[in-house]
Amino acid sequence: MLRSFSRANTKPEFLLQSKPRPSGGAITISLFSSAVAQNQASLTPITTTLLQKCNSLAQAKLIHQQLLVQGLYQDFTTRLVSAYLTHNAPSHSISLLERLTPSTSVVFCWNTIIRRSLRLGFSHDVLSLFRMMLRVHCPPDHYTFPFVLKACGELPSFRSGAAVHAVVSTTGFDSNVFVCNALVAMYAHCGELDDARQMFEEMHDKGICDIVSWNSIVAAYTQSRDAKNAVELFRIMMDDSEIHPDIVSLVNVLPACGSLGASLHGMQLHAFALRRGLFEDVFVGNALMDMYAKCRMIEQANKVFESMEVKDVVSWNAMVTGYSQAGRFEEALGLFEKMREEKIELDVVTWSAVIAGYAQKGHGYEALGVFRQMQLCGSKPNVVTLVSVLSGCASIAALLQGKETHCYAIKCVLNYDWNDPGEDLMVINGLIDMYAKCKSTNVARLMFDSVAPSDRNVVTWTVMIGGYAQHGEENDALKLFSEMLQEGNSMKPNAFTICCALMACAHLAALRFGKQIHAYILRNRYESVMLFMENCLIDMYSKSGDIHAARVVFDNMQHRNSVSWTSLLTAYGMHGYGEEAIKVLDYMRVPGFVPDGITFLVLLYVCSHSGMVDQGIRFFESMHTEYSVTPELDHYACMVDLLGRAGRFGQALEFVHSMPMEPTAIVWIALLSGCRIHGNVELGEYAAAQLQELSSENDGSYTLLSNIYANARRWRDVARVRSLMKYSGVKKRAGCSWVQGKKGTATFYVGDRSHPQFEQIYKLLADLIQRIKAIGYVPETNCALHDVDDEEKGDLLFEHSEKLALAYGILVSTPGVPIHITKNLRVCTDCHNAFTYISMIIDNEIILRDSSRFHHFKSGSCSCRGYW
Repeated sequence: MLRSFSRANTKPEFLLQSKPRPSGGAITISLFSSAVAQNQASLTPITTTLLQKCNSLAQAKLIHQQLLVQGLYQDFTTRLVSAYLTHNAPSHSISLLERLTPSTSVVFCWNTIIRRSLRLGFSHDVLSLFRMMLRVHCPPDHYTFPFVLKACGELPSFRSGAAVHAVVSTTGFDSNVFVCNALVAMYAHCGELDDARQMFEEMHDKGICDIVSWNSIVAAYTQSRDAKNAVELFRIMMDDSEIHPDIVSLVNVLPACGSLGASLHGMQLHAFALRRGLFEDVFVGNALMDMYAKCRMIEQANKVFESMEVKDVVSWNAMVTGYSQAGRFEEALGLFEKMREEKIELDVVTWSAVIAGYAQKGHGYEALGVFRQMQLCGSKPNVVTLVSVLSGCASIAALLQGKETHCYAIKCVLNYDWNDPGEDLMVINGLIDMYAKCKSTNVARLMFDSVAPSDRNVVTWTVMIGGYAQHGEENDALKLFSEMLQEGNSMKPNAFTICCALMACAHLAALRFGKQIHAYILRNRYESVMLFMENCLIDMYSKSGDIHAARVVFDNMQHRNSVSWTSLLTAYGMHGYGEEAIKVLDYMRVPGFVPDGITFLVLLYVCSHSGMVDQGIRFFESMHTEYSVTPELDHYACMVDLLGRAGRFGQALEFVHSMPMEPTAIVWIALLSGCRIHGNVELGEYAAAQLQELSSENDGSYTLLSNIYANARRWRDVARVRSLMKYSGVKKRAGCSWVQGKKGTATFYVGDRSHPQFEQIYKLLADLIQRIKAIGYVPETNCALHDVDDEEKGDLLFEHSEKLALAYGILVSTPGVPIHITKNLRVCTDCHNAFTYISMIIDNEIILRDSSRFHHFKSGSCSCRGYW
């Protein structure tokens, strides 16, 4: 049974068949009897009047009954159909229509019933009615087809729409402008843009296009996010002297201008609207504001807003959203508050814009607060609202609130039959992102796996890969990225997906995998986002130890931005090439790039890791005097690190005390690190005490202090620090090193014997140690931080993870090929010394990345020049 018909008889049958009130029924029968007794001519106006004035389904049935009794049924069928429809009984109307001989009035009745089902949202019923109409050989007219085609588009059902198109062609309506316009709109709603364009071109060739035809095809391209074609078609329309763009035309094309950032076209349309007197329409004003906001011309959008005599809630929403997207959240919040003061009814768009603004600023708690206010006001959140709330939870790692939002989504949004699957997927993607950023990657993966592979979109893959890459599960990120690219999977990664994979490669120093991704980028031609990806490639190559490849990528860039220059500066600083970094700074100034706060942070880092102390001090002093950049906490921390590494503790401490803000843990850790390098126990204890006052639970600060005591052979203090760590629940990270071999990456821990080739590894390492001892290597026993004799300390140093990784790398590498090793902690002095000697007796360059920087060992020297 059709849904639009089944709602007719919602009352029990005995109520529908109950006798009418005696007075009404008696009057009706009396009128019929007297009309029949007098003459036939008086019956028509009486019956027509009765049908028009009957106020219930029961009375309509009674009149129907009397017409049958008097044998006058055929003369009043169409009026009876209308009466039944008036009283919400389409099934009775259908029963009548199926028995009638086709005529103009019968077609009109069919159209009325079809239009009713369409208005009620029963698109499937519209198609069923259309099939009934054809089955009883009632010919559709030019009013029928637009209703039916609109239903096909709303489903959407391309197959049904194409079938209706065939009926249009066979019945001779393929030159009717109303029907053809409906065909264009139907194909567009079904996502078949090529068919919509072909239909439009056929209309254009026949010369039957009107303004509705042009508006339909422009709207089709705009809704399909093909803004370029939408704007191009609008230009062609403007050149047609017979077509005059109207309000709908402007409202259709302005969003396309905004998507392209085509502010010039938008301003021309603004001028056109003013000339034609169309600007007074609130819809045009709203579209103009939205366009200017998307073009980052928020002041122009505000001028439009202020000049509008009539504003609706959409007008206010456009400005709130515009300010929010432009990063001017204070103004957005001000407008929001003004709306509340002026009693303007806030809708879901208003609330969502404010929640999204808070989420984008990282103010997750405020976003949640607005969400609660929204619910208290009775406004029902939509998909965009929920995605913004989940983003707010993710920004502050609010797992509990994220779970509450997940529950709300299950109860109120997800898993309903009438939902748009695309909207459900948006929420699921938001949930995956939230769980991943709250470090619940297992739950995020369960959410990911719950989506059928055929239903996943590129965002689904990206948020899961990015979640792994950003939270220390880089191997899982690269494994999932590989699955995405497998044969049979038609999903193509976008720029964000690829950059998440490159981030994972950078964290792991997975140079080989990074090169494969680089090759994929070149094969698949990502020109439109190449700048973004090239910046990621520079970062990946530099963090994977191939500084030369990073420079090649930089030199071959067609366009560069400040991120490109900063990435290269960071790369040189990380590898200890301070002089080259300063040259890059000079080159950077040539095209007009001005150093900003981030640039200076990188320069101070470069100087700190290259021993360029005086140069670093000059850079810091020039920040404010020459470039009007105010130093922030990170800049001060870099300066403390620079002075501490150089052993200038007096200056470093003076710097800490002169800071315009309270020093945080990062500053004291920088000072503590310098104390470890130079063995300054007293100042190290002072820095550690300050860290304890700040309740810093960083395992690195405990380890640094323990190392300071161990180097001073204060073993009781070492034991005290370790006991304090245990009491505080702070666990020291285990030292771990990994190296790339021919068949993948091998990982080693201290004293590791789990590798299948461990016997060969230990044998080769013992041979290497013997050979370098012969040329001057002496183990740095003070690096063995245990209270044991020197011989046992030598054995402990022998089993360090980086030495095992190097032995394996030599075992599996071809002579002359660089060996890339990565360690999760700072390399110890003894291993650094041993690597320097080993580089004298092997043909391979050793590239070691520790937690602080890169070391390139070659021919008995290191790129750090002993300054690390």
